[in-house]
Amino acid sequence: MKKIGAIILSTVLTAVLAAGCGSNKTENSGNSASGSNSAGDTIKIGAVLELTGGQASFGDSALKGAKLAVKEINDAGGVLGKKLELIEADNASKSEEATQAAQKLITNDKVVTIIGSTTSTNTLGIVPVAQEKQIPLVSSSATNPKVTVDERSGKVNEWVFRASFIDPFQGQVMANFASNTLKAKTAVIYTDTSSDYSKGLQTFFEETFTKNGGQILSKESYQQKDSDFKAVLTRIKEANPDVIYLPGYYEEVGKILKQAREMGITVPFMGGDGWDSPQLAEIAGAAALDNTYMSNHYSPEDTAPEVKSFVDAYKAGNGDAVPDGMAALGYDAVKLVADAITRAGEATPAKIKDALAATKDLQLATGKISMNESHDPVKAAVVLKFVGGKQTFETKVNP
Repeated sequence: MKKIGAIILSTVLTAVLAAGCGSNKTENSGNSASGSNSAGDTIKIGAVLELTGGQASFGDSALKGAKLAVKEINDAGGVLGKKLELIEADNASKSEEATQAAQKLITNDKVVTIIGSTTSTNTLGIVPVAQEKQIPLVSSSATNPKVTVDERSGKVNEWVFRASFIDPFQGQVMANFASNTLKAKTAVIYTDTSSDYSKGLQTFFEETFTKNGGQILSKESYQQKDSDFKAVLTRIKEANPDVIYLPGYYEEVGKILKQAREMGITVPFMGGDGWDSPQLAEIAGAAALDNTYMSNHYSPEDTAPEVKSFVDAYKAGNGDAVPDGMAALGYDAVKLVADAITRAGEATPAKIKDALAATKDLQLATGKISMNESHDPVKAAVVLKFVGGKQTFETKVNP
């Protein structure tokens, strides 16, 4: 019996040790720069998005766009003979949740790349994880410069990229539009001080508008989840600016526009891509959106073949819904990663990272992308005007 017991114990220990070695090998091959991509016939890509919370409309759109891209790629044979597998994780519209979700995708799911998040603040919650774990991060629509360039050191975040243009360009576009097209001489800026995105746009709009000879009459502020804006809007009405720049997210923007129009403020409001949600018109009401403008990454009215192809495919898979900018950028983020893996010749994080940095003249739904030295794509922006509660194409601005 002692001999049999020893044999059984030896067998168990051998099996345990073998399992442990196998586990370590899988983790290293999935996430090391020198290993191969995820085991099996798939290449695992993580998606950390705002699927619940205050920016859930953004995440929902980006996920739909990303899923469409994965379907198209897989239907065409995949990448390097393997299918893409998109593993989604909800950040609940919170930076700390984005951090935890990214850690789980890397540690448990063995993803080789992460796309997301849609907002700058939530993406900044993932950046330290991507840098430490050395996993490429491609934000679909975070526009704050701090996402790709470390604010303290001034150095480029080696493992971080984006599919969208950045706030300096977006702020400049709208300031020039205010000065040159709307002929505005004075402006009030109404900023969400709880948002890195909003504060960044405020800075860059102000810089360009004042360089153009414009005057900022006042800078007002609110925070996410605020609901009563009448006191501040009273001050803005008294200032009587030519335009009001409102660089926020759709939930608060909708409430502000509704209350402003009810108070008799009729001057143009302008904003950025944070307005881009079907819910904006529902919250504000179509009439409140009259005489408002926003910068965005693309227009579904664009007649370019790649835009039409994307819009038609999205509508076919989503009940004829017209894709917003977040959907287009979610789509582009996956296509950007797939192109990098193809050019890299293998789905390892280090090779993907290097290929992403070398991206040049890649035609996507939101335009032709070349990655600059800061890991930001050089691409055009569009200005959209709201008519009857719907976005209409106004003009396109090249960098």
